[in-house]
Amino acid sequence: MTRTRKIAIGIVGGIALLVAVLIIVIATFDWNRAKPMINERATAAMGRPFAINGDLSVRWQREPGESGLRSWVPWPRVVANDITIANTEWGKAPHFATLKRAEFSLSPLPLLAQHVVIRHIQLTEPAADLERLADGRANWVFTLPESGEPSPWVLDINEIGFDKGRVGYADEMLKADLTVLVDPLGKPVPFADVTGKSFVPEDGTAPAPRDYVFGWKVDGKYKGLATKGEGKVGGMLAMKDPKQPFPLQADVSIGGTRASVAGTLTDPVNLGALDLHLKLSGSSMAQLYPLTGVTLPDTPPYSTDGHLVAKLQNPGGAVFDYKNFNGKVGDSDLHGDITFALGAPRPKLTGKLSSKLLQMADLGPLIGVQSGGGPKSAVDKSKDAPAKPKGGKVLPTQEFRTDRWRDMDADVSLDAARIVHDSKLPLSKLSVHVILQDGKLTLDPLRFGMAGGTMNATARLDGSRAPLTGRIDMQARRLQLKQLFPSAEAMQKTLGELNGDLAISGTGNSVAALLGSANGDVKMLVNDGVISRSLMELAGLNVANYVVSKLFGDDEVKINCGAADLELKNGVMTPRIFVFDTDNALITITGSANFKDETMDLDIDPDSKGFRIFSLRSPLYVRGTFGSPDVGVHVAPLAARGAGMVALGVLLTPAAGLLALIAPSANDENACGPLLEQMRKPPKAPAPAKK
Repeated sequence: MTRTRKIAIGIVGGIALLVAVLIIVIATFDWNRAKPMINERATAAMGRPFAINGDLSVRWQREPGESGLRSWVPWPRVVANDITIANTEWGKAPHFATLKRAEFSLSPLPLLAQHVVIRHIQLTEPAADLERLADGRANWVFTLPESGEPSPWVLDINEIGFDKGRVGYADEMLKADLTVLVDPLGKPVPFADVTGKSFVPEDGTAPAPRDYVFGWKVDGKYKGLATKGEGKVGGMLAMKDPKQPFPLQADVSIGGTRASVAGTLTDPVNLGALDLHLKLSGSSMAQLYPLTGVTLPDTPPYSTDGHLVAKLQNPGGAVFDYKNFNGKVGDSDLHGDITFALGAPRPKLTGKLSSKLLQMADLGPLIGVQSGGGPKSAVDKSKDAPAKPKGGKVLPTQEFRTDRWRDMDADVSLDAARIVHDSKLPLSKLSVHVILQDGKLTLDPLRFGMAGGTMNATARLDGSRAPLTGRIDMQARRLQLKQLFPSAEAMQKTLGELNGDLAISGTGNSVAALLGSANGDVKMLVNDGVISRSLMELAGLNVANYVVSKLFGDDEVKINCGAADLELKNGVMTPRIFVFDTDNALITITGSANFKDETMDLDIDPDSKGFRIFSLRSPLYVRGTFGSPDVGVHVAPLAARGAGMVALGVLLTPAAGLLALIAPSANDENACGPLLEQMRKPPKAPAPAKK
């Protein structure tokens, strides 16, 4: 054997002996002696005191699944007991986190690059107290003390297993103070047993969801509201595989809102996606705003049931799709799909909804009319609250929540087959498209069928400024009188119609305020109708009932034509034309109605045709407030009492404007045509006096 060969064998043998000695030393080393060094290094890495207070042991073994030369490199399997991580200086809890026991295998080579790679870690009795202050400081954010920069160490964990534990969450920004307790279920529960076999996750390529292994309970407050709930979760959380679904189930109540979910979470490190069967219910949809940031109207009690798919890492912002949901709002049903997308400059809600039946009482809160099932004020809730005094305000005064309109945008359409205002006047075929953009709300179109005719409207409300400004344009066409008054027997014999136009604009944050400042026009024609005291009683018009009884007694009187051209200026409505042509008389209405203070001052002046004798003798007046009107008979005829059709001849322009409302009628001739044509003619000059 040559000298060179002997030297080489000696070197190799020495190295082998050294490795053998090193292996023996490592295998028999008491790792508890290394705890001070490990604690010190971990403390420096996290910028916060870290301690392994119990026994620390390491066992070396090859890691399954490795290939090539790496398969020969053993991984240390670490078992550490009684671990604590200190809280921040401002934290209230004694520790940020504690752990009775942790077991994991660690890849040794990446440690050289400050990269901690753990395939699987099993945590025993974990506990954590998460805290965040009003200024945004959070105790789960770790920084280096000397630089204030995030820690350079990167933690890479494939899967986390755990058993019973506790999480406390105190967040001043969210007004949250919650405690979550987790305990084993005893035996695993199959995913389908909880979610139902009909629930199919959207991503059919993902592995089947794992079983539910742990139960959990939560108690405390969220957004200042009492919060309570319970549910189930899986036992293994896949941190690296974004396709492995983690099973979730929850039944939680927050204030007056209750949510039930069952489904999966994927890619939890990046909050990748949610795929859930969601049931939601509460006393009003408006109560969802502080919880979700979604601007929804005040409503009666509601409930929904559908499929929620959330893409939390969408490049433009998280997107939530609530698909194929079925719901109820009061006694109304809703179905469809909605999407809520987080993005700049504001989140946006889009959707297409449909309904078989909508109750008008459930839609009342949308225009500021309180619904019996919706949320009430403290005064309304009190059993001892005084009854609304007679003569009080009649117009809706509940304010629109325009401050929330600027928090999000919306583009939602709704189609309803049938609308019920009351049992006597069903509406049909509602179609509305709602657009909310930068605090500006538009309803275009807003159309529905009514009494055999159609109502078409466009509404624009600008809530981007204070106070709100609004405009509404509406057309009523071919409304059949006998369908408007289905309970009036005499009206069933008529073939008359109602046609009208409305165009008004105003300023104010409620219906009452908008009308109190409104400017615009209201035009209406009614032909071939019947009027009587009993009809007014059916319509619930007390003032009109008194007026009709004074004019006609209890008799039914045929109306050839009713024509109105009303002007609104600064909330005060005055008639350019307001006439009723009956077989017995031509009745004109003059005066004003003030929507700002809800008062009226009207005169009703009948001009008899021929020499018929009936109860029409003196003009009537209507005074007082909308809530408490005063109706009576003028003691003497008005000084400016008109001269019938001749006097109306001066109203050329208003009469011409109303002619456009005469639609083709079922009759051969619309009775309003001759009246308006006559009103357009100039008055005859008085005959010269005889000398």
